[in-house]
Amino acid sequence: MYKKLRKKIEEVYEMAGDRSRRIKNRRLREESLKARRRKRRSRRRNFWQRIFLTFLTIFILAVGGGKVWSFSEKERGLSVNEEDLVNLRRLHSDNAVLFDMESGEKLAALSAGKRIYPASLTKIMTALIVVEETEDLDGTMVLPSDFFSDLYAENASMAGFLPGESVNRRDLLYGILLPSGAECCLAFAEEIAGSEEAFAERMNAKAKELGMKNTHFCNATGLHNPEHYSTVEDMAVLLAYALKEQEFKEAFTSQSRNTFPSDMHPEGFTFTSTLFQNLENPAVAGGTILGGKTGYTPEAGLCLASLARVNGKEYILVTANAEGNHDTEQFHILDAVNVYNQIGEDSL
Repeated sequence: MYKKLRKKIEEVYEMAGDRSRRIKNRRLREESLKARRRKRRSRRRNFWQRIFLTFLTIFILAVGGGKVWSFSEKERGLSVNEEDLVNLRRLHSDNAVLFDMESGEKLAALSAGKRIYPASLTKIMTALIVVEETEDLDGTMVLPSDFFSDLYAENASMAGFLPGESVNRRDLLYGILLPSGAECCLAFAEEIAGSEEAFAERMNAKAKELGMKNTHFCNATGLHNPEHYSTVEDMAVLLAYALKEQEFKEAFTSQSRNTFPSDMHPEGFTFTSTLFQNLENPAVAGGTILGGKTGYTPEAGLCLASLARVNGKEYILVTANAEGNHDTEQFHILDAVNVYNQIGEDSL
């Protein structure tokens, strides 16, 4: 009796085990079938994607006359164009644009429409408004004392004038463009507009007038502000316009200036262009670098807006976002020499 019962129990367990294995095997078969179906769907998707990309490539080649954008270079704003005068691919700067000064033609560009922080390139606009709105550049003005402590605290670049000093206005203009003096900018801002905020409104109005569509100024110095931005293309448009003003161009292309004697500097003093003090030799292939305005903040990187004459023609180059700082190799200046040398060598 006991043996029969035990045998019956074993048979029940065996049947249960068989059923469990059958269920498990069925699930495995179902999962395998689903996996094969997913694989087939994936293959179909990949097939149609390849067909679509093939037709898209054919369309781009047909419409673009055989000229194609490299996706990595397109993201940087650099077209693969054999007609470009220079190669901007190996610059230290992330953003660059080259213009023919006479014709206004854009000859090469690298992320030229992408927003940048212009740092002290801002002072090109400040100097332009000074030239346009100051009746007597040969007169004198007394520098206010109220903003110097803030400029010292922010470690702003200074020309060397002192609070309360009576200064020749032309010296202040040169102080903006050569040593990048923030005190010169704010002195003019207060004299012309009453405050830096009101002066910035004038700057933005001028930018709009010039068609600088991706530019907004918050201050006259270029000290960092997230809402203070531009593009290298906008800055090139600004520089080309400003260089038509003779007073501006004379200051922009000067290497140094001896200031007039003042009550606090009886013998005057000398300041040097931040470009030329870091440029051992302005000569390039077929010409020379005539002048430039440098800029730097940690957020903006090393920036430069420059003018050169090569083989009898004048060119504007604006670069931004080069790595480095005041204490490193001046990569923005190396980029300018590189580009202008290419222009001269291509003409040989």
